[in-house]
Amino acid sequence: MARQGTSSTAMGTVAIRWHGSRLELLDQRLLPGEEHWITLEGASGVAQSIRDMVVRGAPAIGISAAYGVALAARHAGGGDWKAEIKQAIRELAASRPTAVNLFWALQRMERVFHACHSLDEAVKRLASEAEAIHREDVEANVAMADHALELMGLEKPVSVLTHCNTGALATGGYGTALGVIRRMHEKQLLKEVFADETRPWLQGSRLTAWELARDQIPVTLNADGAAASILARKDVRWVIVGADRITANGDVVNKIGTYSLAVLARHHRVRFMVVAPSSTVDMSLPSGAEVPLEERDGLEVREIRGIPLAPEGVNVFNPVFDVTPASMIDAIVTEKGVVHSPNITGMKALFG
Repeated sequence: MARQGTSSTAMGTVAIRWHGSRLELLDQRLLPGEEHWITLEGASGVAQSIRDMVVRGAPAIGISAAYGVALAARHAGGGDWKAEIKQAIRELAASRPTAVNLFWALQRMERVFHACHSLDEAVKRLASEAEAIHREDVEANVAMADHALELMGLEKPVSVLTHCNTGALATGGYGTALGVIRRMHEKQLLKEVFADETRPWLQGSRLTAWELARDQIPVTLNADGAAASILARKDVRWVIVGADRITANGDVVNKIGTYSLAVLARHHRVRFMVVAPSSTVDMSLPSGAEVPLEERDGLEVREIRGIPLAPEGVNVFNPVFDVTPASMIDAIVTEKGVVHSPNITGMKALFG
């Protein structure tokens, strides 16, 4: 699925472009100030880009890692080419610990790799598989949007609130939670979307607001701390978020601040929807308590691009994700369908 030309399509802004012998990633750390593409020709560069958050969002991480494996095959030395590809897969797997899409994509690539009998075969089949993962993600996003609108049953435009960035930037194109919002806009059912700024990386202000404004979708940016006031005073009917991992009982691991939004939504009687591809579902873990939650350097909270916001050296708690209990979620929407009031029974019925 080669993504050529500009960074904007009918599917929304494109953040991943595949050219067969190289991968281009839109550097999301520099948005909205600068639109800069990084060209990668090997798996190590892809792994580093995932670690450094050049690319972020669980589906986009998985897609990028798949292309990383394809690049590893293309640039393998030819002697012990299997060992080189295996090492690339290990390096990519170590790049981020929480987003299950990363491991899902790598396991899928690994199955194809083990079925290859020559390097030439591996080069062709791994590239084809990565392209399929990319293509299927876009198709899943569109299917999720349709399922979500059917669930919502809207007859007139409503306002919604979202957190972090779950749009085309975080996926292969279109978006998960933001894909639902995009479809609402297409159907003239969106009055306004409130976008949490999402500290400390500001994915809401730097990415979501940029992506929606670019596509002329009505967006109002708000500080994370204003969410309660918005739910109390504005006509918000749904909080719509994505996920980095969903466990067997329906617990949802997502960007830090999602759990507090679920608490606020329950208090204000606003419905809470999680939208994510089935590749985000991890039925091997019974609950969110078993998910490894990534913590990052406190410098990300103490300063922004070198500008100090707090005393130097002050202790910082900087988790990247939190766990929203299934009991606080009205619906989980995937391309396979909807789990209402998620629990272990509903999750098993849809995902086995």
